[in-house]
Amino acid sequence: MTHVLLIHHIQGLTPGVVALADALRAAGHEVHTPDLFDGRTFGAIDDGFAYARSVGFDAVRAPALAAADGLPPGFVVAGISFGVMAALQVATNQPGIAGALLYESFADPAEFGTWPDGLSAQVHGMDADPFFALEGDLEAARAFAADHEAVEVFTYPGGEHLFVDSSLPSYDEGATRLVVERSLDLLGRLS
Repeated sequence: MTHVLLIHHIQGLTPGVVALADALRAAGHEVHTPDLFDGRTFGAIDDGFAYARSVGFDAVRAPALAAADGLPPGFVVAGISFGVMAALQVATNQPGIAGALLYESFADPAEFGTWPDGLSAQVHGMDADPFFALEGDLEAARAFAADHEAVEVFTYPGGEHLFVDSSLPSYDEGATRLVVERSLDLLGRLS
């Protein structure tokens, strides 16, 4: 069993994020899902960003960082889209982290801290996602993985963003099933 810290996307801790956490829980993992938005969810990405900007990005990330501090060494951090930024901050600054699952977003970890030597990670996203693939995240993830043997990048055919959230119209059941399968494979290797 592995402890997983799953950080939600910009639309909040939606039922689809909880369903993704439940899929990992069903395999025996302890999944923690801090709510960065104090119970608020948003029907559109722009609405979520407007809220995060109004509160401040550091303040929004604070519950995720606090949750990481409360977990035992050897946990895995995961983030979906907007949540990847907090996940990268945790991955590069939290001693004893075992791995990272980065869904539908990527940024150079050096923006947040120092990537631990040999840290296992997976990056997942659609190959025509306007945010992930077309704004440079996919290219950056592939370049990073080329220099870090324990980092894998997986792409899925399609142009949807937030495809792992079953409560949104962008959900892709087949792709999400494969994301979960691959994520569980990494968690199994780390436990």
